[in-house]
Amino acid sequence: MEYRTIDDLKKAGFEEFRTVEKLKEDLSDIPAVAGVYMVVYQGDGMPEFLENGTGGFFKGKNPNVPVSELESNWVNNTCVVYIGKATTLSKRISQYLRFGNGENIGHWGGRLIWQIKDSKDLQLCWKPVDTNPREEEKRLIADFKRQYDGKRPFANLQD
Repeated sequence: MEYRTIDDLKKAGFEEFRTVEKLKEDLSDIPAVAGVYMVVYQGDGMPEFLENGTGGFFKGKNPNVPVSELESNWVNNTCVVYIGKATTLSKRISQYLRFGNGENIGHWGGRLIWQIKDSKDLQLCWKPVDTNPREEEKRLIADFKRQYDGKRPFANLQD
């Protein structure tokens, strides 16, 4: 699988491609099934980062990292900034978006996207899976790392 463009992701079976802004208005099309999802960035080059993003302080922990860390995590020549898994896509994506709105929700993974200045313009896509979503997520991250010199997607902090 390639990770450069939305067309690459569509060829791999990912669907919908809705902006964070639109999903915050209406989550009804997200299926209530197991799957994997991706957060996609369509801008040119590295985005502008915020010192303090919109992510929630889950259990009192600050979700923000220094801008220098965000810049060093950035991966060029890909549209994928995060790969996630869900036992129920609709529930997990809802949690992720609520965390991005500053709520104290247990979705610590992928928190770096909320320090992207225009995170509302990021897109989410998903793919239902019949296999274990965690195993599929791990496979996708490993495949990504093979293509990008050992780097994970920008907001994936573990394999």
